Amino acid sequence: MIFVLLGGAWFEAFIYLIATIAFIELLRMRKIAKYKVPSVVSVLLLWGLLAPDLGMINTMFDLHINKTDILLFSVILLLSYTVLAKNRFTFEDAGFLLITVVYVGFGFLYFIITRNAPDEIIGGHTVSGLSKFIFVLVVIWATDSGAYFFGKAFGKRKLWPTISPNKTIEGGIGGLVLGCVAGIVFQFISPVSSSILIVAGVCILIALFGQLGDMVESAFKRHYLVKDSGKILPGHGGILDRFDSMIFVFPILHLIQFI
Repeated sequence: MIFVLLGGAWFEAFIYLIATIAFIELLRMRKIAKYKVPSVVSVLLLWGLLAPDLGMINTMFDLHINKTDILLFSVILLLSYTVLAKNRFTFEDAGFLLITVVYVGFGFLYFIITRNAPDEIIGGHTVSGLSKFIFVLVVIWATDSGAYFFGKAFGKRKLWPTISPNKTIEGGIGGLVLGCVAGIVFQFISPVSSSILIVAGVCILIALFGQLGDMVESAFKRHYLVKDSGKILPGHGGILDRFDSMIFVFPILHLIQFI
């Protein structure tokens, strides 16, 4: 949380670090980290996608590249490596790396974009990127807490037992309700929109996609037969275990132009 409050270069460096760790966690799940060349290429691609602006790189080297160029060049390199590695590194491996880079890279990119967003005047109030960032965190945390406690108290019907056997429909509804309540209370204390209806709608999206992001990460772990994405946070698993909801939510909020 200290890096969120600091913002700027400190926050960006922190995001680069945790995004890289999250990406490596996925490589280890698939046991693909042993392929050094594609792993390094993919990490460099990840860092390129995380850069909010390529202007400095373009100016420094007198280039005119964008993120699409970087992505395309990485595709060519990874596919070429499938031939050089004589199919020990496969087409499926290359596809996994690319979709993982996009999933992690753009997910964490919108952390940076949201935190660094310029101040807006909404309904006579100044709304900063920090305020919107904390709003999203509060709704996600409330959703997670609501899902846990409502699931424990009232959960009977399993939501998706083959993927996450402990999650229930009742818990999902409880998370949705508590997430919306937390977001609306936040709006009254520190407005992030001119309309309470917009805030309510955004809260519903955050709660739904936050839980979906958690389920997707659970599906990864089930598929690759691992309990946690990593061990970097003792007792809490890996980076993906902590940020799976957020890397789904922030891009969605960007798409609807809330952030």
